[in-house]
Amino acid sequence: MTLCVIPARGGSKGVPRKNLLDVGGKPLIAWTIEQALATPGLDVLVSTDDEEIAEVARSAGAWVPWLRPAELAQDTTPTEPVVRHAIGAVTAERGRPDAVMLLQATSPVRHDDTLARALAEFADTGVDSMVGVVEQPPFIWQAGDPPTAAYDVAARPRRQDLTDATRRYRETGSLYVTRTEVYEQHDNRLGGRIGLFVMAEDEGIDIDTELDVALAVRLLTGR
Repeated sequence: MTLCVIPARGGSKGVPRKNLLDVGGKPLIAWTIEQALATPGLDVLVSTDDEEIAEVARSAGAWVPWLRPAELAQDTTPTEPVVRHAIGAVTAERGRPDAVMLLQATSPVRHDDTLARALAEFADTGVDSMVGVVEQPPFIWQAGDPPTAAYDVAARPRRQDLTDATRRYRETGSLYVTRTEVYEQHDNRLGGRIGLFVMAEDEGIDIDTELDVALAVRLLTGR
């Protein structure tokens, strides 16, 4: 069994009540829940500390067996303890999952086949954990004295000439797939043999501003 955990805390500083924000006619979190429920092989659970979010998640079809404890819903709470809490609760009730797909509701733009493709790649490659990424131009700099570039400034590459060794990727935060023992042994969503799951460029949106919302609506609804 693959447990799909969608964390959804009630508090949000950038965009208030972000998980319930109307995005294209439905609450933001509903997009991710519906994508997960449409993917065979996922047991979809929403972990939240907020009763309103819990009710919206249940209405969308997700399993919300309890409200998350307050100590796991602070501004400074990492995601990993939230996932481990979910693993423990699910194990006690339904049996220990083999793996966990972690989906962030604030990155709602995913293609129809993305989650199924992620599960298939995870199984086929045999990795221990997998992180969703989008390709980035290689022209990345790191501040310093002097600043350093992630590419050879004496031989500026053309995008069409990039190789597997010179391509660069950005972690989207949208999805991760991880063997359960990695959470248990390393307290981390990434560990062991790590694989990259390359997503389409438009799937790299993370909603932090009103502009992000407008772009997500356009991509999700076509309007």
